[in-house]
Amino acid sequence: MLFTCTTAGIRRAAVAVASVAALAALTSCGGPTPAPGGGGTDQGQRQPLRTKQTDWTPVTDTLGRTGAFGDGNTVYRVSLPRSDLHVTTGGVAIKPGLALGGYAAFARYPDGVMLMGDLVVTEAELPHVTAALQAHGIPQTAVHKHLLEQTPPVWWTHIDAMADDPIPLAQGLKAALDATAIPPATPSPAQQPPMDLNTAGIDKALGRTGSAEGGIYKFTIARTDTITADGHVLPPTFGTTAGVNFQPLGGGKAAINGDIIMTAPEVQKVIQALSAGGIALVEVHNHMLTDQPRLFFAHFWATGDGVALATALRPALDATNLQPPH
Repeated sequence: MLFTCTTAGIRRAAVAVASVAALAALTSCGGPTPAPGGGGTDQGQRQPLRTKQTDWTPVTDTLGRTGAFGDGNTVYRVSLPRSDLHVTTGGVAIKPGLALGGYAAFARYPDGVMLMGDLVVTEAELPHVTAALQAHGIPQTAVHKHLLEQTPPVWWTHIDAMADDPIPLAQGLKAALDATAIPPATPSPAQQPPMDLNTAGIDKALGRTGSAEGGIYKFTIARTDTITADGHVLPPTFGTTAGVNFQPLGGGKAAINGDIIMTAPEVQKVIQALSAGGIALVEVHNHMLTDQPRLFFAHFWATGDGVALATALRPALDATNLQPPH
């Protein structure tokens, strides 16, 4: 599925529609405000710059939403969860933190401002979101799903753009958000609800410590390698991590969903490990177009005893170059 660019000013625009077979389709058009493109690191590795809250005031004013800093105040990330949707898959009512947590992340580099994100949209919203993004020169780099059978149908579209100034990026993002019913984020409660999971057992099985957020027990794990796009170093807060989420189902049982970040040589090892553990593979696809090393993401799904699921998932994580367990 390809979309044409409708705004001059883009050097690179594409949509990749991927499945387990990791199909991707790319198209490009000409102009001045591209997503990072051109492939490779011949321009050197540009590091993101430290910023402060006031640097992003034009973004928050435009979006009507505030974000939070990550990676030493180099990435400003705006959370875009679909708390308005009531999605079920396999008879499980999906909490936003399990699989419906979109985001938009901004960072300033010596040569401009980068926007990366993942928008959660309904099937009815997707064409309008695509039209808004393309009209404002914001390329899409993937369109895919995180869940298997689901009601209503929901899609995820990744975006990746760069400009001299953050305001055009925020304006384009705002136009896309206006084509959806994504609500403003609500602050997390000061105290998380009780977690009906053996979190200590899950931590031990995965060799890492998770965190409770919005009724979900979560793990976010960065890779050990430096990830770049067109010579720009991408910190983990941009979404270059593995995510593992446990949603309690009662009696120590959970639904797990997330994605494992992989290089090409790791893909089959991860798929084999997931299969051996009885964990369903949802999709294998890209999130970016010019990343180095070239990265793919395996989305997964399973339900069962939380500790047993963590034990089954561990070999898949160990098959990749993630930050080591404690």
